[in-house]
Amino acid sequence: MESREFIDELNKVQDLLSREKYSEAIALLENLKGIEKQANFNYNLTHKLYQLDSNALSLYNQQKILNLITRISQQQNSITFTELQKKLKEIENIALDETILRREIEILILRELLSCNIEGNKLFF
Repeated sequence: MESREFIDELNKVQDLLSREKYSEAIALLENLKGIEKQANFNYNLTHKLYQLDSNALSLYNQQKILNLITRISQQQNSITFTELQKKLKEIENIALDETILRREIEILILRELLSCNIEGNKLFF
């Protein structure tokens, strides 16, 4: 694959992310990572690829976490990070370290997509 084609594919990923099509973006990124390993692209393209990969995965996780918290908050007014981590794995099939889970929730709060309080190891809705 030529650099120009690779750039076009990276732009497609950005478009998918802007349209919140995270699963599609992640699938395309996996393909591009395979191509990148066999090619000799410059550092900037490789850096952009892995930056997009990290962002896509984070946004995907945030979307799943937000959906799960929305459902949980309709039934209870708080949950521990440990309980949330367990439910996330059971329901969404996503295994995140508690520190990453906390960071993703903090980002959701900063993005004003989630309104809750964190006190110690517990979320209050």
